[in-house]
Amino acid sequence: MQPLSPTEQIAERVERLLVRYEELQRTNALLSSQVQALTTERDSFKSRLSAARARIDALLDRLPGQPDSDAVAPTPSPKPDDTP
Repeated sequence: MQPLSPTEQIAERVERLLVRYEELQRTNALLSSQVQALTTERDSFKSRLSAARARIDALLDRLPGQPDSDAVAPTPSPKPDDTP
């Protein structure tokens, strides 16, 4: 088998590059599709999280009032001692 001429070598390399380019285009299309799907899923999760937070806030608002942490709780007055 004779060695390839420089022109044939270039043509062969161009063919390989074209095949690789087409593979990369397909890979890029698949990755773009995955990014879109994940973006949609993320947005859905963010929306669900926001709704859950709103529900929790509504439930917290319905709880009976809690004493402020800064307020001092009243101390019971001491009972008079029965001993003389």
